[in-house]
Amino acid sequence: MIELIGKLYEVEARASEQNLDLGELRRTESAPIVAEIKRWLSTTVATPKSSLGKAILYVLDLWRELELFLTDARIPIDNNATERGIRGLAVGRKNHYGSRSERGTKVAALFYTLIESAKLAGVNPKQYLREATRRAIASPGAVALPRDGPAV
Repeated sequence: MIELIGKLYEVEARASEQNLDLGELRRTESAPIVAEIKRWLSTTVATPKSSLGKAILYVLDLWRELELFLTDARIPIDNNATERGIRGLAVGRKNHYGSRSERGTKVAALFYTLIESAKLAGVNPKQYLREATRRAIASPGAVALPRDGPAV
């Protein structure tokens, strides 16, 4: 199973390194690998209450969603980027207890959201916050969301 999953990542890496059409590679190369994974899951005998049995049932229950990346190249093969994006929130969770108020916690959450959104859009968070603050002071109630690229 680990080898099969590794093959999926090899396809992704090759597409990225060689600037190939990811959608086409997923249809022609990844889809057969995914079919082999499903075949293995469907034919492997494990008691339903065992760890392996529970894992197999869990994966098969989510199978339709797991296959979506094959039909849309915009869908990443995994959610690692999302996990990295929320790591700061998870690591800093205890710090929120020190906010001393619900409002303080909401302000912290707002800033985490703005900073991570700026990063995802490829915008420097410090520059974005500076410009968004300037615009908010100049025009209260204005919204300045980060966009792709360096401009706000």
